[in-house]
Amino acid sequence: MVMDINNQENFWLNRRVVITGHTGFKGSWLTLWLMMQGADVWGYSLPVDNINNILFSNLNLFNLSSPDQLGKLHHFEGNINDLSQLRTFFSKSKPEVVFHLAAQPLVRQSYLDPLGTWQTNVLGTLNILESAKSLTNICVLVMITTDKVYKNREWMFGYRENDELGGNDPYSASKAAMELAIASWKNSFLGVKSHQVHHLSIATARSGNVIGGGDWAENRIVPDTVRALKSNQLIEVRNPYSTRPWQHVLDPLHGYQLLAEKLFKLKLHSSETPFEFPDSFNFGPSISSNQTVKKLVQTILKSWPGEWYEKSNKEEFHEAGLLHLESQLARNYLAWRPRWCFEETVEKTIFWYKSVSEGQSALQCTMNDIIQYQKV
Repeated sequence: MVMDINNQENFWLNRRVVITGHTGFKGSWLTLWLMMQGADVWGYSLPVDNINNILFSNLNLFNLSSPDQLGKLHHFEGNINDLSQLRTFFSKSKPEVVFHLAAQPLVRQSYLDPLGTWQTNVLGTLNILESAKSLTNICVLVMITTDKVYKNREWMFGYRENDELGGNDPYSASKAAMELAIASWKNSFLGVKSHQVHHLSIATARSGNVIGGGDWAENRIVPDTVRALKSNQLIEVRNPYSTRPWQHVLDPLHGYQLLAEKLFKLKLHSSETPFEFPDSFNFGPSISSNQTVKKLVQTILKSWPGEWYEKSNKEEFHEAGLLHLESQLARNYLAWRPRWCFEETVEKTIFWYKSVSEGQSALQCTMNDIIQYQKV
């Protein structure tokens, strides 16, 4: 049956929602969660393959849509760099909410394909905004960037939303540029002047390093660790002393939903009058979840025993050493908070992988995590 979130009026029931990148790791979790709440989900992603979309394929969401169980899923294959195709999709889907997750999301891949990374993360994002201009209904857009948009000073303090943006690697810089492009687009094209539109509301969302069951991407510490454990091999660890804000994927996804709901209700009651609201939100874990890569691996091994070694890093691409987020805006404006601590996040993540490796349904394991998360 459709979930009634926190026993309150279900904002998402029959809500027309577009998710770009819905077949990716975060996109798959978000798609299922919104379907469980009865949303009318329109997904837009590159063609599904068996390398980048394993979780989406395992969830088999196409066969779940029925009026008495879950919301609908409309699956479309396309490239956000194709403006004409995107405009046709937006015209057909007529979304009330857009979650823009489609991106080139890997730091190491951005070194191998910097131009493609910039094209997708910046110009692809502008194509989303241009496509939304033609809508006639109220629509809010939550544009997902990353904690890596900040100019990393390797300090112990948490980055706040008004801290300087930057990025040493192509991925981080492209996401920082994405933030600037969105801000410029909002200032230029949202309003009541002849060249502007007033039916849209836009905010960006920045989260930490998300983990959770079903991530099989290359060169990510959790899936790399799980692959090694499954094959009884030594775990190769780069940068074991680098610190990251680890969080379960459900924490930022919950924040994205709260942000979209808040923006929609504010827009609905403000009509054409602009309203004051932050442009960007951090959704980071509690300070105790800012742990080293070494600590993450050691915690994983408590649930799934194995051995690891530190790989020589002399020829590795640059990656940040220290990175923390301050999420006070999300707490104050959205009443959001991280629900699972570091140890619980790791435990639930590894339990998901072990359960699926032992033959349990990926769909059931994912739904169980969502249900348990809602009870906290």
